[in-house]
Amino acid sequence: MIILEDMGQKAGKHVLKNQWFVQNGIQVMRVPLPVGDYAIANERSMDVLERKEKRGNNPKKLDFVGTYSIAVDTKESIGEIINNICSKTHDRFRDECVLAKNNGMQLYILVENEDDVTCIADLESWTNPRMQRYEKIREMHNRGKWLSVRLPKKPPTDGITLSKAMCTMEMEYGCHFVFCTPQEAGEKVIALLGEKMDSTKSE
Repeated sequence: MIILEDMGQKAGKHVLKNQWFVQNGIQVMRVPLPVGDYAIANERSMDVLERKEKRGNNPKKLDFVGTYSIAVDTKESIGEIINNICSKTHDRFRDECVLAKNNGMQLYILVENEDDVTCIADLESWTNPRMQRYEKIREMHNRGKWLSVRLPKKPPTDGITLSKAMCTMEMEYGCHFVFCTPQEAGEKVIALLGEKMDSTKSE
């Protein structure tokens, strides 16, 4: 099996996933994907690579638009997806979701975490680890201390706010948020891409 990995995935940041791919005989080809971090290398995407190679050109993101129908975008933590949805980078993340929807692609956002969050509903009881520091700084400011430490204009995003934002994005753009541990991520990527593994390969 061959999968495509977006060249934007930083080397050394996805060790567990890459190890799982190797152990299960999955070949990874790094290309510039327009949507998501992972996709199945099918006839259409391989045709793009072959044509570009013959002409001595490197493929670009737009070359792969329309070549795959399922994509998985991975996030290394809940904190990362908060930055994508609830910060200044929201527009960029939304545009990727819109691109997927407009091209009939199913986009899964796989959020890796070790906070026992397995679905959006679990976020309602999740506590942002940055909240404790925020409350401490605010308390000290009220006492006239730690004034050199900047207090953010607003508190860190809580789980309830994040869960509502995710549900809204799912309804508007057709994307789906999925959760797993870092150790499960490699296998989960393949499952979301719709590929079934030969159980004998990992034995």
